[in-house]
Amino acid sequence: MARLTRDEMRGKAQTVLGLIDPAELGSTLMHEHLIWNITPPAQRTDPPPPAEMNLHRWWDLATSEVKNPSNTTQLDVGVATRAAAEVVQKGGRTIVELTIGGLMPDPKGLAQVSLDSGAQIVMGCGHYVHDYQDPANEHRGLEELAQEMADQIQLGAWGTDVRAGLLGEIGCQWPWTDLEKKMLHAACLAQQETGAALTIHPARHQDHPWMLVEFLREHGADLSRTIIDHIDRTIFDDDRLFRLADAGVILEWDLFGQESCYYAPNIDIDMPNDAQRLRDIRKIIDRGHGKQIVISQDICHTAHMTEQGGWGYAHIYKKVLPLARRRGFTEAELDQIMVGTPQRLLTFI
Repeated sequence: MARLTRDEMRGKAQTVLGLIDPAELGSTLMHEHLIWNITPPAQRTDPPPPAEMNLHRWWDLATSEVKNPSNTTQLDVGVATRAAAEVVQKGGRTIVELTIGGLMPDPKGLAQVSLDSGAQIVMGCGHYVHDYQDPANEHRGLEELAQEMADQIQLGAWGTDVRAGLLGEIGCQWPWTDLEKKMLHAACLAQQETGAALTIHPARHQDHPWMLVEFLREHGADLSRTIIDHIDRTIFDDDRLFRLADAGVILEWDLFGQESCYYAPNIDIDMPNDAQRLRDIRKIIDRGHGKQIVISQDICHTAHMTEQGGWGYAHIYKKVLPLARRRGFTEAELDQIMVGTPQRLLTFI
C-alpha cells in the first residue's frame, strides 16, 4: 500500500475509511472505545470469555468493585456498531476511537462499524500505559517507535491498510516510567513528521499534567495540537486548571456520565458530576480559552453501555448538551466544543 505524503494529508482529516474534508466531521466525541480489552494482561484469557454480565450486580460492575473480564472486554463488531449508531441517531457524526497498543485494537473491525453504523470513526495509534505494553518495547529505539506511529498514520495500523487519524492516547501511569517517557518522546517526533494531533492519558496524579507540558515543550510538541485527557479525574483546583489552559494545551473532560466517588478501588478520587464538569468548563471559557476544550465519555466498560443499562455513547447528546443549554451555554460555545475544536485538531497541518 502506498504511503500517504504530508502534502496529500495536509488540510484533510482521516477516518478509518480514508481521507475526508474536515468540514464533514461534524459533531465529534473526542475520546471513546468501541472495540477494546482493558483487562490487565495478566488476567486475560485466550480466547476472551463470552460476554456474560449479571445486571443484578450492575452497580458493582459500573464502579469496578467486581472484576469481570466481560465488563472490561468488548470485541464484538455488532455490539460496537449498535453503540456507534446511537451517536448518529442523536445527532453525533464522528467518534474518535483510542484503542491502541496493549488494548487489542481492531482497525478492520472499526472500518466495518463505520460502514454499518454511518458514524465516522477516527482511530488513534501508539501504545497505552507501561503495564499494558509489549515487553519488547523496552528494547526498541526512539526512532523506531516514532516511525511505527508515523507508519500507522501514513501506511496502515496493526498490520492492516486502515490508517490512524491522530496519535494516542499515549499512556502514562504513576510513577511515570522511562518506557512511557520514551513512547511520548516518540509521539512528539511522529507529530512533527505527520502534522497529526496528539492525545495523552495522564497519570492519576494532579501534578502530572504539568509535568507533561514541560516534557512536551522540551521535545518540540505543538501544545496547541496536544490534548491532555481525563481532566475530570486528575485536576481538582483552579490554579492547576488555569495554568494548563494558559499553557495552550487542549483540555479534555472525557468521563461524562461517571458521577461517583467510587471511581476505582483503592484510588482516592471523587469524580465530579456532569454539572460540576460544566462549571469547570465555564471557568475556562470565561478565562478566554473556549477554543481549548473537548469532551467525551471514554466508555471502556460494558456496564457503561446502554445495552447493559449504562448511560451509553449518546449520553452527551441526550443529557449533557441540554443541561449545558439550561446552564447558560450558548450555541456558539457548544458548537466550538463539539465541532470547531475537534475539526481543527483532526485536520492534518
